[in-house]
Amino acid sequence: MSPGLVFAAMLPEHLLLSGLVALLILEIVSDEPRGELAVSLVAVGLAGLAAAWIASQGRTLEPFPGQFVVTPVIAWAKAAVLLLAIPVLLISREDFERGPYYPLLLSSLYGVLLIASSGSFLTLFLGIEIMSIPVYALVLLAYRRPESAEAALKYLVLSGTASASLLMGASLLFGSTGSLSITAFAAALGSDAILARTAVVMVIAALFVKAAIVPFHGWAPDAYEASSIPVTAYMATLVKAGVLLAALRLFGEATVDPAHAALLALLPIVSIAWGNLAAMRQMNLRRMIAYSSIAHAGYLFLAFLGDGAGRFEAVLFYLAAYGVMNILAFAALPPHRDDVARDSLDTLKGLFHRNPFAAIVIGIAMLSLAGIPPFPGFIGKFLIFKNVLAAGWTTVAVIGLLGSYLGIYFYLRVVQYMFMSPSAFHGPSPGRSLAVGASVFCLALSLAIALAPAWFLARF
Repeated sequence: MSPGLVFAAMLPEHLLLSGLVALLILEIVSDEPRGELAVSLVAVGLAGLAAAWIASQGRTLEPFPGQFVVTPVIAWAKAAVLLLAIPVLLISREDFERGPYYPLLLSSLYGVLLIASSGSFLTLFLGIEIMSIPVYALVLLAYRRPESAEAALKYLVLSGTASASLLMGASLLFGSTGSLSITAFAAALGSDAILARTAVVMVIAALFVKAAIVPFHGWAPDAYEASSIPVTAYMATLVKAGVLLAALRLFGEATVDPAHAALLALLPIVSIAWGNLAAMRQMNLRRMIAYSSIAHAGYLFLAFLGDGAGRFEAVLFYLAAYGVMNILAFAALPPHRDDVARDSLDTLKGLFHRNPFAAIVIGIAMLSLAGIPPFPGFIGKFLIFKNVLAAGWTTVAVIGLLGSYLGIYFYLRVVQYMFMSPSAFHGPSPGRSLAVGASVFCLALSLAIALAPAWFLARF
């Protein structure tokens, strides 16, 4: 492949890396805030445009054969990830004017892009670690909360265990097949060899830890609650997207054999039930989102029971819809002097009377996350369960649907608090200009997804 095509294939990564270098230079030459947010937005925006341009060319590029590949679907997935990163950056200024936050976030985003293009376990592992390691520090940056250090340590230990499991699975796979290619994993899914089966189980377990699937979910509630709002939004959307992109790269369009399918059905179903039941008991918004994200991870992994083509469109569409709505909820959350009180659901009581725009926006996000039509979340869940039913897993689909009904309760409870409860505070609730901009941005995206789902599905 010519040097020009090699450069073009990795243009989004190059632009993101250029932004990271610019941020580091700004940090060195100045002690005052000098446009870290603007530099980050420009880098992410240009990288997203570059990814969309690559996708529009309709070509498969492989600058490093067997290690790094870019297809139109991968490029569109990168563009979607970078698009979702923009509102996360917009809601970050209130908590982080400068410092290590923006370089860490861009570094983690670079890892997500590397995961999407990984062609072997080497690049996949590098991508997962580049994505994960900055997030440990991002959790710790919420130094205003004493529990942030404990949450970061718990996340580090459990995530490190997942990385070890992934490496062990890759080594066993190499011993069984003689290859570290991700296509070897897809082939191992149908193998009867004990070594290959063990490798598959260890790799799946690593993905389950990273995605907070029960019983590997212990880090998520503490990490989400202890982090700052933008970091929680980033973990709930883009980090989860990175893990699911890794799963898509590994499984490809392979059909999962019954033994591994049982694992892919049982733990996600338990996650759906446990995540929704635990979320019903929460009076802290971030812990509620954390437990609900466990349930959403369960829905996403159910898609791997179905056929490959339906799997890609279901997972990628669900990630886009889920990500937009999660960020929308965080962006519209009104500011509060007390960071802990801001998370309390009691603080949202009567919000419609203090800040109608915020209440309506959060209400839309909650209804979509609950999977109520005609919002994008409903379309995402429809695609997931359609894929599961098409594969013949009727019982699993029915149990999953019943579990999703549990989620309606706590999402509608938030709506009831905002619109039908007396206000817990008096006076108007102030808005934040960039956060309002992020809300409008996410609303526009959600409207586009709801009105033209076929266009988005055609990209995936």
